[in-house]
Amino acid sequence: MHGGPGKRARLVDLAAQAGVSEATVSRVLNGRPGVSPETTRAVLTALDVLGYERPARLRQRSAGLIGLVVPELDNPIFPAFAQVIETTCGHHGYTPVLCTQTPGGVGEDEYVEMLLDRGVSGIIFVSGLHSDLSSDPGRYQKLTGRGLPVVFVNGYVEQVDAPFVSSDDAVATELAVQHLASLGHRRIGFACGPDRYVPVQRKLAAFSASVGSPSLKASGVVGIVEQSLFSVEGGHAAATRLLAEGVTGIVCGSDLMALGAIRAVRQRGLEVPRDVSVVGYDDSPLIAFTDPPLTTVRQPVHAMGLAAVRALIDEIHGHGAPHSEYLFRPELVVRGSTGAARPR
Repeated sequence: MHGGPGKRARLVDLAAQAGVSEATVSRVLNGRPGVSPETTRAVLTALDVLGYERPARLRQRSAGLIGLVVPELDNPIFPAFAQVIETTCGHHGYTPVLCTQTPGGVGEDEYVEMLLDRGVSGIIFVSGLHSDLSSDPGRYQKLTGRGLPVVFVNGYVEQVDAPFVSSDDAVATELAVQHLASLGHRRIGFACGPDRYVPVQRKLAAFSASVGSPSLKASGVVGIVEQSLFSVEGGHAAATRLLAEGVTGIVCGSDLMALGAIRAVRQRGLEVPRDVSVVGYDDSPLIAFTDPPLTTVRQPVHAMGLAAVRALIDEIHGHGAPHSEYLFRPELVVRGSTGAARPR
């Protein structure tokens, strides 16, 4: 009788984790028919998450290894991408190998060599050197030349014959500028990273076009740009310079930069959003819980991660999609860091 309650508790836990009934969990564990593949995967994932070993007959042999190369994990948007991509790889039977770049640590090229030595079936690059216009595209042409399936997220290299998945940076910037303009802001600053990156160049072009549009120009909107580093410190430095120019609204190239901008506003004895409105970009996990909660433009991370994995698996199976860039539309999420401009 001692094992009974333990087994019961386990079914309860698994059912709660998977979002199904205990009867369904029992059918999956006992190999009974009548359960959809999606539900079976949910139960197996619950086993993994809760630390239970899968029954031997339910253990899936890996279909192969997939390399996942991401930047440092300090910016929470990159773990968010990694989680979606890793989970989706697992659902397709592939085992992801996560390679995280850190300043002064192992670089992208060294990781690629390690992944090739492991015999990976393909590689997904998230915001890697492919987004840096100063880097040599030859490194990727060598990979595609040897027939290795690769997919790139956020960044585009015209010379590389592969699928690219990106958030539409132009739309993201237009949404942020239009939001601030609709609140009455007329001096709008843009704090962004170095312009050697493809997403930054696209945002800069969109910012210039937005503030220079006939409607905003007619209403007296002026745009001011300050470039810095993609970090809290970089956002602080850029915002400090923008505030000296008298801006009342700041569009930032990342959520981390926006947090730095809010710090800069407060250091001048001003308040967000009473005196200055701030808009971020990414909608990173936990960003809704900042003080104030951050208005930001949300990257469609889940949809982009799914698309990247599906494109790679199609490539692996020899029936890949056209080699071009697929743009995903971001979404403005209005929270507490933006408000009406104060009369001056």
